[in-house]
Amino acid sequence: MSSIKEQAAISRLISFLQEWDNANKITRHRILDNFIMTSHGKTGPELEVEFSQGASLFLARLTAWLRLTYMYGTCLEQQLKSIGIFLSAASGQRYLIEFLEIGGILTLLEILGLKQLKEEAKRESIKLLQLVASSGRKFKELICESYGVRSIAEFLATSKSEETQEQVQILLDNLGHGNPKYQNQVYKGLIALLKCTSPKAQQLSLQTLRIMQTIVGQAHPSIVESVLGVLRSVHLEVQYEAIQLIRDLMAYDVQLELLKGLVSLLKPSRQETAKLQARILEEPGLLRLMESLPAYIQQAAAAKTIGILAQDSNRVAEELIYLNVVHGLMCAMGNKDHTNCQRQASITLEHFVRMFLLVEETVRRAMGEKLFQLFMKDPTNLYLNMDAVQADILATNIINMPGDLLDIANMELPQEEESNTEMELQTEDRSEPP
Repeated sequence: MSSIKEQAAISRLISFLQEWDNANKITRHRILDNFIMTSHGKTGPELEVEFSQGASLFLARLTAWLRLTYMYGTCLEQQLKSIGIFLSAASGQRYLIEFLEIGGILTLLEILGLKQLKEEAKRESIKLLQLVASSGRKFKELICESYGVRSIAEFLATSKSEETQEQVQILLDNLGHGNPKYQNQVYKGLIALLKCTSPKAQQLSLQTLRIMQTIVGQAHPSIVESVLGVLRSVHLEVQYEAIQLIRDLMAYDVQLELLKGLVSLLKPSRQETAKLQARILEEPGLLRLMESLPAYIQQAAAAKTIGILAQDSNRVAEELIYLNVVHGLMCAMGNKDHTNCQRQASITLEHFVRMFLLVEETVRRAMGEKLFQLFMKDPTNLYLNMDAVQADILATNIINMPGDLLDIANMELPQEEESNTEMELQTEDRSEPP
């Protein structure tokens, strides 16, 4: 009786495979839709029962058709979803091995780079790569060895779908965990993504970098320029993630370079700003562009970041003073072309003034009593209450806090030497016989 059932099952399998082999594109599309609907979530043993212990024969036909047609996009989304049923099946790792043996990883990565294919198909390709990466360390290494990190990162930078980009982030995060051989490759790939033009890709890369930084343990020097460059973004969610990463990086050996970079951003290059200013004089209609000039956006973000870092750590605040941050903040406060920059710099400077007596005295002298009182009364809205002359006073200040601190140290040193000399003389007097 059992042999009759087995023969009937084998006969059904042969009939199904023959139907597939002889089917045109429309019929195969229907077969795949039916398979996806009826087999989603099935385990490996259940698939074997469905195909009379011949599930691998159908998978082989699927992968062969995929290899032949993926460049043209023929039923591509349905093919990838069907393969996904096999790869995600519990107790079905044999299907994953079979898929990889025919070059499945390379095919999935190539799909990501083909401009003519639809975003939906590429998203399904990313989901299959997630399944591969989730299967263990050796499978993550296979993806990375196939130049997968580069292909995946490039796709993240060019994708137009936020849903797809979020799936890519999950994949990159997966590749960075439990993959010591290639974790640095993932880390560097994320740093490179910070220079792309997609705000969503920048935001997701920054989020993942914060996680990867703790895994890698050391900060790569290239991260300094990249993360400071992101502060030019007009998207507040991107700026937020950049600031959070900078806060994390204060615990690594790139701290000083980051602080120097932030202070330098408080005074944008004249060459960069002069070009747009010249255009504005020629074309009055471009006046509103001043508020969105990247250098000024970066200047405002730097002022805001410095304030956050100073509040996080007194030691960092002291280091910033030695880097002459007060001079830079006052210059930013005098930037009449960008109100947000004036506001952020004013709020940050107030923190330094209230925190350090020497800063308060220096700022008071540089501003003059009237402007200083106006500043301390309402630093957030100072830019609304000061006139052009006062703005110029701020923009052209010549404060040099490191020099002031050095002068104070030099003044204190002779006093100490003098008191030491007096004590020595007193000691000698006491030692002489009466």
